[in-house]
Amino acid sequence: MIQVTRKDSKESLENLLRRFNRKVQQSGVLATVKMNQRFEKPISKRDRREKAIIRKQRKNLKVKKLKLGIK
Repeated sequence: MIQVTRKDSKESLENLLRRFNRKVQQSGVLATVKMNQRFEKPISKRDRREKAIIRKQRKNLKVKKLKLGIK
């Protein structure tokens, strides 16, 4: 559990909230919770790798089109 306390009595609530959000982000708790929200069927390492390659190719194509000004 992440705890953040005021540095002094004059510290604003915005600063306290900002520090808390930064700690939550750095700890990776939120990312883990979001990842575990949906159940995924276990897939083989090979399939996962193939999907990653396809994603990377599509992203590169999209970036290339964007640079050329093509939709």
